[in-house]
Amino acid sequence: MAEYRYRAVREVLGAAAIGEVTARYGTSRQILHSWRRRFEQESMPGLLDRSRHPRNSPTRLPAEVEAEICELRRQHPRWGARRITHELAHRELTSAPWRATVHRVLSRNGLVSPQEQQHPQVPPVARSTHARRDSSPS
Repeated sequence: MAEYRYRAVREVLGAAAIGEVTARYGTSRQILHSWRRRFEQESMPGLLDRSRHPRNSPTRLPAEVEAEICELRRQHPRWGARRITHELAHRELTSAPWRATVHRVLSRNGLVSPQEQQHPQVPPVARSTHARRDSSPS
């Protein structure tokens, strides 16, 4: 792929018209300009495919907080996400996580076992088997 991009960039650097090169290589002007800029800044490594994976996740829960959630659950097996969230808030963490976040952490670490529903299922309402009358004129 880098060789393909290099040929296109080499044509542009050799004074070929951008429109002709984009038509020949099936790319857009914007892409060709970005390849050219990356080639001028980084040479051949700039033409290699780049990861689209985010470099960081600013909203990710810190590892220390996740460890503390797991430790609280191990110390107090009957505590659920609501109680652990309450405890973390009272320990004056900079920002206590939401209850749903605590539940996801517990689930991810295998500290939650699925329980049966505590409320009975309501049977669905029976529907009429009679044909509906269409209110619009035929």
